[in-house]
Amino acid sequence: MAECLQCGAYTKYSKGLCYECYQEKNGKKEEENTLVTDRDLSYRFNMIKGRIAETLIQELFLSLKFPVFSYGMENTIPGVMGLLKGVRSDVANEIRRMPDFVVQNPHTQEVYFVEVKFRANETFTRKDLPKDYAWTNAYFILVSKKHIKCVSFAELEAGEEITPTSKNYLGNRKEFDLDKDVIKEFCDFALLFFQGV
Repeated sequence: MAECLQCGAYTKYSKGLCYECYQEKNGKKEEENTLVTDRDLSYRFNMIKGRIAETLIQELFLSLKFPVFSYGMENTIPGVMGLLKGVRSDVANEIRRMPDFVVQNPHTQEVYFVEVKFRANETFTRKDLPKDYAWTNAYFILVSKKHIKCVSFAELEAGEEITPTSKNYLGNRKEFDLDKDVIKEFCDFALLFFQGV
């Protein structure tokens, strides 16, 4: 069993310091180690849910041999999230709103902007987007606990919505022409990942 070099208490590291001695040596006091705020935790939790949904959709398209290119601000301009924190401008807003992916249909060679959203309530409407949303040719894929649905920006503009009872399933999109059985398998993955959400 490893012992702290300073006080002799248990430590994980052979020839190292225990947590308390390490903190003391480095001038850090317990009260300086503030916990993450509830707001920060909520933000991070939602960020993780979104990334899981994005990964599910990316893997769904990749499994069906669709070329998928990460496009969102996190991928196109690494580190920009920290740079834009607190910045309110048209350019900053457009960068934040960049679609997540560019997806190419291997059969038609057509290319599409895809924005992925997770919604536990399985609802997505035009009101969920800013009035000045610039990516007017984007498709929105909504991942929920039960379904994967899709709507285009043009359809949202025309008043269509994704709701728990709507039939706008991703498997019905002619633009992508995806295998419905594969989509069902990924719905099962979504259920596993999001069942407690």
